[in-house]
Amino acid sequence: MTQTTRIYVDADACPVKDEIYRVAERHRLPVSVVAGNFIRVPNDPLIERIAAGSGMDAADDWIAERAQKGDIVVTSDIPLAARCVKAGADVIAPNGKPFSEESIGMTLAVRNLMTDLRSSGEVTGGPRSFSPRDRSTFLSALDQTIRRIQRAQQK
Repeated sequence: MTQTTRIYVDADACPVKDEIYRVAERHRLPVSVVAGNFIRVPNDPLIERIAAGSGMDAADDWIAERAQKGDIVVTSDIPLAARCVKAGADVIAPNGKPFSEESIGMTLAVRNLMTDLRSSGEVTGGPRSFSPRDRSTFLSALDQTIRRIQRAQQK
């Protein structure tokens, strides 16, 4: 018996929650929407709301402890992405960029460098604003990832 793919959403600052709900409904996949505190979700038996608590990284820890091979994690949090990739989950940023074993090491290193630069007073600028193209790229990446996992599970 194959496990059902679950989509875990690092929800506090996720701009594509509605898109995730639509894709999950189309594929009949369960979704765990994880936030530090209460967050509104549609009234749907496939969508589970998790208030992980307000502790530092509580939502990240909740997701990282459960995500596994065959699951999908949606997050822009690079340390969380690294933990989930290590656990075997597929990880996608809200802009559609996949995190993989090949890319996560460099992505984590760049993030740490930028954090160090900012803490030393260097002005580095923030991430670019989220665009409609990012939303479209994300939808495509999520759909492709689901289909790839489903094909692998059927073998």
